[in-house]
Amino acid sequence: MTGDDPIRIVLADDENLLRAALASLLPLDGTITVVAQPENGADAVDVTLRHRPDVLVIDLEMPGMNGLEAVTAITDERPGQTVLMLTRHARPGVLRRALKLGVQGFMSKSADPEEIVGVVHELHAGRRWIAYEVLEASVVDDCPLTDRELDTLLETREGYSVRHIARRLHLAPGTVRNYLSSAMQKTGTRTRHDAARLARERGWL
Repeated sequence: MTGDDPIRIVLADDENLLRAALASLLPLDGTITVVAQPENGADAVDVTLRHRPDVLVIDLEMPGMNGLEAVTAITDERPGQTVLMLTRHARPGVLRRALKLGVQGFMSKSADPEEIVGVVHELHAGRRWIAYEVLEASVVDDCPLTDRELDTLLETREGYSVRHIARRLHLAPGTVRNYLSSAMQKTGTRTRHDAARLARERGWL
């Protein structure tokens, strides 16, 4: 790629109208080319590994495989992939998890397309970008749960059984039960599903 070549991006979002609008608006100045527009996390993994874009622009909240899960699968195969994650809700727990995965950019889906273009250029140049409103939310973090407790609650929220959670997180079932029990105690809830629901409502997941 030369300095005059457009930046190649994959644009992944399950909201068809928004995805189509961004796919039309982002390339307008000629510096960006959208090479694929997957509408779910699983397809985002497939096309990103196939097209090897300069930047992956991906929605956090998608049905089935969400943005974090998709990025995990992609970076397992392609550790150097540059990622800009978009979200409607700047939750501190999500930002923490995304940064641990190596996500370089994080911004609101309500951002102007021109701003998204600018951030894509920043990331492509090797810099990081976290939108102010996302960063502001991340410092107001009253979450008492550990990362592993949050991991198990996230899997619970997706409907997985303890045994399935253990397989997905590469843990023993007894260890998963211990994390869930601890999370229930810290949140003052009676079931793991209630704990997951409360964690979601508080913005910890």
